Amino acid sequence: MKPLTHLNPAHILSILDAIDAEAPSYSLDRRASLRRIMAVLACVCVCLLLVHYGKYSSNLRTLLTWFGAIQGQDFIAELRANGFLELAGYAWWSGVHLVGYVLLPALVIRFILKERVLDMGWRWGETHSHWLGYLLLVTPILFFVYLVSLGQDFVHHYPFYGQASRSWLDLIAWELLYIAQFVFLEFFFRGFMLNALRPALGANAIWVMCVPYLMIHFPKLWLEATGAILFGLFLGILALRSRSIWGGVAVHVTIALAMDFAALWRKSGLPDVWLP
Repeated sequence: MKPLTHLNPAHILSILDAIDAEAPSYSLDRRASLRRIMAVLACVCVCLLLVHYGKYSSNLRTLLTWFGAIQGQDFIAELRANGFLELAGYAWWSGVHLVGYVLLPALVIRFILKERVLDMGWRWGETHSHWLGYLLLVTPILFFVYLVSLGQDFVHHYPFYGQASRSWLDLIAWELLYIAQFVFLEFFFRGFMLNALRPALGANAIWVMCVPYLMIHFPKLWLEATGAILFGLFLGILALRSRSIWGGVAVHVTIALAMDFAALWRKSGLPDVWLP
């Protein structure tokens, strides 16, 4: 099937039928399916709970305060004096995503499902064969990013890290943390959830994945949350067809970098980053 058809609404059902007809869809009996669904969705609940409540930098500050009291040091004051307290908060944010979106699912994959983590989308697979589908997915969003970037509110919101334009160290450190978070997210939704549930639910694993993927967008604007439904659906289809998360990673990273650099380009502090 041509990559272009993956984004054609008229072909959605036939694409899902094709996924259902291919291995490993519905390769488990009823009893094994029940236990797999229970293990995977229980893990999903725990992981989403951990990420949602654990990602805030206030948790890091509480931990540093407690550890500092034991060591007789004020770690928060030291980080603030060095100008890296905010960046440390984002490092914590990215680290919590690593634990919740990668490490905990990896334990379930390895010790409960008895499968290899590498087979859950980490390979390149057939990503190159579906480049057009990913390109068609990202292009209209980049155009929307350009339109939004013309507004003044945009430059006050991006990048999330307020000191990104202070130095090359700040910019590179922030972008690496930001990109890593998208890798973790793609593995959780388009790697772990899809591949772990497919043997029990077939193509319906995509729709199951779309529900929590939509819900993590609820704090954002309603238009972005609404778009997450179709975005999750198309990325899910492409991930299963390509057997890889890397196309989805590329889409997310492209959009994120475009937003950050568009905002930095318009900020008065940008020359401090670009000049040698």
